[in-house]
Amino acid sequence: MTHVLAAVAWPYANGPRHIGHVSGFGVPSDVFSRYQRMAGHDVLMVSGTDEHGTPILVQAEREGVSPKELADRYNRVIVEDLHGLGLSYDLFTRTTTRNHHAVAQELFRTIHRNGYLVTKTAMGAISPSTGRTLPDRYIEGSCPICGYDGARGDQCDNCGNQLDAIELRNPRSRINGETPVFVETEHFFLDLPALADKLGGWLQTRTDWRPNVLKFATNLLDDVRPRAMTRDIDWGIPVPLPGWEENPNKRLYVWFDAVIGYLSASIEWARRTGDDDAWRAWWCDPSAQSFYFMGKDNITFHAQIWPAELLAYNEKPGRYGVLNLPTEVVSSEFLTMEGKKFSSSRQVVIYVRDVLERYGPDALRYFISVAGPEAHDTDFTWSEFVRRNNDELVGTWGNLVNRTASMIAKNFGAIPEQVALTDADHAVLAAGRQAFATVGEHLQRQRLRQAITEAMRVAGDANQYLSQQAPWKESDPERKGTILSVAAQLVADSNRLLAPFLPHSAQRVHEALGGTGTFAPGPEIREVADLDGGPGYPVITGDYSAQPGWASRPVVPGTKVPPPSPIFTKLAPSVVDEELARLV
Repeated sequence: MTHVLAAVAWPYANGPRHIGHVSGFGVPSDVFSRYQRMAGHDVLMVSGTDEHGTPILVQAEREGVSPKELADRYNRVIVEDLHGLGLSYDLFTRTTTRNHHAVAQELFRTIHRNGYLVTKTAMGAISPSTGRTLPDRYIEGSCPICGYDGARGDQCDNCGNQLDAIELRNPRSRINGETPVFVETEHFFLDLPALADKLGGWLQTRTDWRPNVLKFATNLLDDVRPRAMTRDIDWGIPVPLPGWEENPNKRLYVWFDAVIGYLSASIEWARRTGDDDAWRAWWCDPSAQSFYFMGKDNITFHAQIWPAELLAYNEKPGRYGVLNLPTEVVSSEFLTMEGKKFSSSRQVVIYVRDVLERYGPDALRYFISVAGPEAHDTDFTWSEFVRRNNDELVGTWGNLVNRTASMIAKNFGAIPEQVALTDADHAVLAAGRQAFATVGEHLQRQRLRQAITEAMRVAGDANQYLSQQAPWKESDPERKGTILSVAAQLVADSNRLLAPFLPHSAQRVHEALGGTGTFAPGPEIREVADLDGGPGYPVITGDYSAQPGWASRPVVPGTKVPPPSPIFTKLAPSVVDEELARLV
């Protein structure tokens, strides 16, 4: 058994999340975590809402509420949506807890004591209309290196180079389009050049990462420079040093504290279990593994900034001891929608909640798994969503379950015995058993598309087996029973293979074959009090101990099988036009 940390990107609490967000961090991390639990590993899956920084202030001002009110509202919306999607967090929390503040400040103090946080005077961007600091990511312009018009103030996504906002040509605010004013200000900078050799040496050991992630991370070292880790802002975590913590207008940079959330959430989880040190099995044991899931726009922070913070902290560690660096940074590409970038302001968006209410969680989970932006940018279209739902979920998998259960219920009322298996029976059963190794290998490497394609192939082969054997034509009751028992075994095997992807329907399939109890444990929302005296909040958590194993298990003859209900819902072709009309 291995301790496996699934560190899932923190959704920003300035609005509801759309399906582009969960295609990058949500579904891939949950499929991976569910598989690892089924394979017998001890998984800790953590995240929460990211609630600091200027975007919260900007959105709060637009809505006429305080930053705390805004964060509270969208924290709850996001919790409900991710719970509805079935994401099996051990703890989904938030960055405004006192626990998180204390952990982030401890790392800041230790990194400063180790000499890797240094003060520098820099030119900061100010909005001339509001006087408020503009974060690097809220400024865009032309890249001074490649000329790309759309580079951000921290990096250019076209050429991958790290930038300073003042270097952009024709800089403009992404909030209101105005030209920012640059003024002198003092900040703490993470001394990345001093950490470059250690960071480069560590990256050289990461040979099995996705090529796009490793290449991007390695390229960052070509132009490494100090990076500001504080901001001129009044919403965030105070800078925990004398002469700074009393200043109401200086706070930790949101990206300094957000990545620390993986550690603070693990610590909070442990404290809530009653064993304050339980988190150390995932963070301090060198044999533990950690996988970080996010979209490609966050590679910089997870493959450079967070490892640099850990290296700086570990040189002379503080109270938490030496902390593990990431085993792998698992970054997805971007999901577009009907050929366009997701944009809430332009109504080019599909919110998670809307899809869940209209089509259910597993239809969305399936689409993301089989057609999501795993290795390259992909496009979500309603026509493809409907086609895959109807042809694959309903036509292949749902059809196999329903025809198998219907024939067993009608002819036997229970799973029959397997008698005198033929070569065809042996071959199809062996293929189903062998698929666990193949699918498991793909899931271990986060290759969701290949994994679910292989799992669905087993279901497709089972459908073909039924058609070839034609039990409805078989006059020999023993042979008919054997065919249907073999089919039941293939349904059971396919259900285990698909359970990480389709946990909600996996439970229904389990019950369709007469199974009882929990087959695919799901998350729950729990209202909790802040451990250190702050206001309460909702968390996602759950007991995931009732896991089916990652291997074929023989079906039990005599198990009662009731007449089945459809597992999936076929969508009308009109859905495409209805959804496209909502975008106009």
